[in-house]
Amino acid sequence: MSAETDKQFEIQKIYLKDVSFESPVSPKVFTEKWNPQTDIHIQSKTSKLDEHLFEVSITVQVTATQDENTAFLVEVTQAGIFLIKNFEQDQHNQLLGSHCPNTLFPFARESVAELIAKGGFPQLLLNPVNFEALYQQHLKAQKEQKSHPDQTKH
Repeated sequence: MSAETDKQFEIQKIYLKDVSFESPVSPKVFTEKWNPQTDIHIQSKTSKLDEHLFEVSITVQVTATQDENTAFLVEVTQAGIFLIKNFEQDQHNQLLGSHCPNTLFPFARESVAELIAKGGFPQLLLNPVNFEALYQQHLKAQKEQKSHPDQTKH
């Protein structure tokens, strides 16, 4: 196997790209019984930096609502720079769409938990996310959209 066809996957850097914490109804929220409704959203994004370098980021947003008031809102964007070289296109896309987000998620989960605790709220541990299943759902949705191009997205 020549050096040009050796597959390479390397983590170049992992970093916190953006972070936000808001507790708009504090301190009142701390005097009430804690029984929140929690909403969690996770989104990933990929940017090509050069021929073999890619930035992948995941944004985790957690909103806790108590009696129709936002108790807290946390948003963390965890990013990484990854070297991906000499993979077939489908493997390359799977690394970017599944493996890289899986690598970043524990860092984002830790940041979210730490921010919530520092905000004075009870511990919140995010459950693991199956980025491989999400990636496969994304591929299936793309395939269905291509086979039905005249249908609008809902």
